[in-house]
Amino acid sequence: MNLVIQGLDVATPDLKALAKLAGASGIEAITPTAFRLRDAKPDPAIAAHCEAAQLDCAFVPDERRLADMRLCVMDMDSTLITIECIDEIADMQGLKPQVAAITAAAMRGELDFPASLRRRVALLQGLDAAALQRVYDERLRLSPGADTMLARFRQLGIKTLLLSGGFTFFTERLKQRLGLDFTRSNTLEIAGGKLTGQVTGDIVDADVKRAALLEARERLGIGSTQIIALGDGANDLKFMAEAGVSVAYHAKPVVRAQATHALNYVGLDGVLSLFN
Repeated sequence: MNLVIQGLDVATPDLKALAKLAGASGIEAITPTAFRLRDAKPDPAIAAHCEAAQLDCAFVPDERRLADMRLCVMDMDSTLITIECIDEIADMQGLKPQVAAITAAAMRGELDFPASLRRRVALLQGLDAAALQRVYDERLRLSPGADTMLARFRQLGIKTLLLSGGFTFFTERLKQRLGLDFTRSNTLEIAGGKLTGQVTGDIVDADVKRAALLEARERLGIGSTQIIALGDGANDLKFMAEAGVSVAYHAKPVVRAQATHALNYVGLDGVLSLFN
């Protein structure tokens, strides 16, 4: 096993201390902010040291290769992008605090997701549909490192599936903009140019996300070990469990506890360093 250390700023004394704790045979630079400690062994002090230094750490099998992966399945809100779209839409109604509180509880797994989504969408009733474009233009930003990660996936022929308990208005625009292969999300009902406060069709919850991953896996004729999954909330756990490598990205504790790896400090390009 190798120990991968990443951070916005990785100090040499921290690297040396971690190499000693892990009994590593050597230190290799992956990027200026990511390092591989060869032949590392677990030690409880490693995680504590990294947390204190605001570094991400991951034990990675030496044989794991990015070129062997064939599909990356990603959550959208607070994973591929920095915002929760529904919270920003609600801000147009002056209701962001109320909606954001429900969103946060659902992300922590404290609320049933379909019920929580219906409650939040109902609060948007009567909002001019033009607000969706405003959110996309003015507030939606890709998470740091997303472009770098996706460019590498395209270079290696790794397909991409974007899943969201959010809305098709955003996933379809991101699909076209970023060259994503597949998407699955919810559709907001619009009548007379205004949101009705309803979602049409089945709600994309944890089970639907998992089913979409399995469908893509079947379509591509690949195995679970060839899938990377990225998510941040409880609604992502079921699809993340179907992937060979799951990454909790700036995620809730319940997700960090169940994922293969957690990235708490670096951007999405940090996913690439988890592979040799």
